[in-house]
Amino acid sequence: MGEARKHALVFGAAGSLGGAVAEAFVREGYVVSAFDRDRTLLGRRLGGETGVLSFHGCDLRDARDTASAIKGVIASAGAPDSVCHATGGFEMGEAVHEISTDGWMRMMAINAESFLNVAKSVIPPMRAAGGGSVVAVGAMGAQGGAPGMGAYAASKRALQALVEAMADEQRDRGIRVNAVLPSIIDTPANRASMPDADCSRWVSPRDLASVVLFLASNAARAVNGAAIPVRHLA
Repeated sequence: MGEARKHALVFGAAGSLGGAVAEAFVREGYVVSAFDRDRTLLGRRLGGETGVLSFHGCDLRDARDTASAIKGVIASAGAPDSVCHATGGFEMGEAVHEISTDGWMRMMAINAESFLNVAKSVIPPMRAAGGGSVVAVGAMGAQGGAPGMGAYAASKRALQALVEAMADEQRDRGIRVNAVLPSIIDTPANRASMPDADCSRWVSPRDLASVVLFLASNAARAVNGAAIPVRHLA
């Protein structure tokens, strides 16, 4: 009998980064459950489902929808060994004193509440299974304030606070929780929105996925509660 494959859940897998993370886990020999808001988008990014890659649609801003989707996957494929939360969004906004309630709540829901909803559904089965790794995607640019980025920065820093708290809460249960903090990621959307920028200095999704894979591996067994900046040196 061969050794059982490890199971990874990747959220936001229809995006450039999430798709690269899902592909990296597949290459590493994991069974991968890929999540995004629409299964059709997953197909466009990742191609078809296979024996080691399955697609699941859910809205991570909806706690019930998220719980239902994750429960179904775990019932069929088992508790995850690794979880990557690559869901998120960016919006330029108003000055802090002009931030609308809708804009504030939207950034918090996409970047922080979505992680909270995932954590509620993955941590109990991971604890029962004896441990695992959770990696969230933060943002290096959100480590300080900038004009028009108050709501975005606050939501990403809230995400980092959740990661740090959960890392301490779960350390005695064998669950490591870390974050990666990329600089600008080299995606089609970013190239379109910043056509005059030097994209050679941006982080490729595949390189960032390699850092996520490292954090999920046994080589990172002593890394917990970290927020790791990821950027090219050039």
